[in-house]
Amino acid sequence: MRIAVPNKGSLSEPAVEMLREAGYRVRRDTKELVVGDPDNDVEFFYLRPRDIAVYVGKGRVDAGITGRDLLLDSGSTAEELMPLGFARSTFRFAGRPGAVADAEGLAGKRVATSYPGLVRAHLAERGVSADVVRLDGAVETAITLGVADAIADVVETGTTLRNQGLEVFGDPILRSEAVLIRRPESSQGTAIDVLHRRLTGVVTAREYVMLDYDCPAALVEAASELTPGLESPTVSPLHDKAWFAVRAMVPRRQTNQIMDKLYDLGARAILVTDITACRL
Repeated sequence: MRIAVPNKGSLSEPAVEMLREAGYRVRRDTKELVVGDPDNDVEFFYLRPRDIAVYVGKGRVDAGITGRDLLLDSGSTAEELMPLGFARSTFRFAGRPGAVADAEGLAGKRVATSYPGLVRAHLAERGVSADVVRLDGAVETAITLGVADAIADVVETGTTLRNQGLEVFGDPILRSEAVLIRRPESSQGTAIDVLHRRLTGVVTAREYVMLDYDCPAALVEAASELTPGLESPTVSPLHDKAWFAVRAMVPRRQTNQIMDKLYDLGARAILVTDITACRL
């Protein structure tokens, strides 16, 4: 199976690390463009992030990691298999304060962006006819230089836009993040399923921790409501019949709050363990 991986940019290192955690061999030198992994019968191709969806859609590679924004902008027939939980961003319109209120107000105006395919599709869905101007790289100065009346770009804190005297308007065009994609008629169905399961395991391991604690028998039901796990917590009797050991996966971001609630309830010996891999 052939898998495309971003060779540079904000997607590259997190993608490589995720594949490493999933048990695949990855490149050790940024100059490597092709890396074979015979143990997993996989070959990795390190390509420009913007090109990955095109290669996948044309069947030159079977799967790849890229941004949802790049996938949609490409017009490729590749399909998204799963979100990967990193490189999150929001894509929005921006302009001079008060100049335009929403996407419909862009009718007949010029919109500068590095994602023309994405913007044209978004405007077309709303029946808006506008002149989409493609620019590579930063587009924040397009209005100041008279190239456009508005821009469409990734917005994080909004500081860069404010420095140019701009503000966002209208609803977000897209909420993007890194995604695993595949070509619809790939002959590597089983291998892609394995890749999908492995990456799902990595995402889950990053989002959850394992919580163990001792709980008085009379409080097990109440404690289980705090830690329901994915299906159900594991409850085992201790040598002291008045106590039980409970184990469950809990969301990482809620760990300390859950520990506090368990302690207040009466649970003791509360321990947290990282999950390095899993299959659900």
